[in-house]
Amino acid sequence: MDSEENLPRPGDPIALLVKQDLDPLSVAELEERIALLEGEISRVKNHMQRAVNHRASADSLFKR
Repeated sequence: MDSEENLPRPGDPIALLVKQDLDPLSVAELEERIALLEGEISRVKNHMQRAVNHRASADSLFKR
């Protein structure tokens, strides 16, 4: 695996997100942002768990 594969790509939404200036945002906007990010983190964790479970099922099936 190439170490550069994990680096943000130009125009990558995550790279743009972390570079965004937070100073102009109100407390309410920051709270909304946090809620959205926590929702995305939950979605990614759920996807990751499904992938782990799928892999475990495949390993079990093929007796790895």
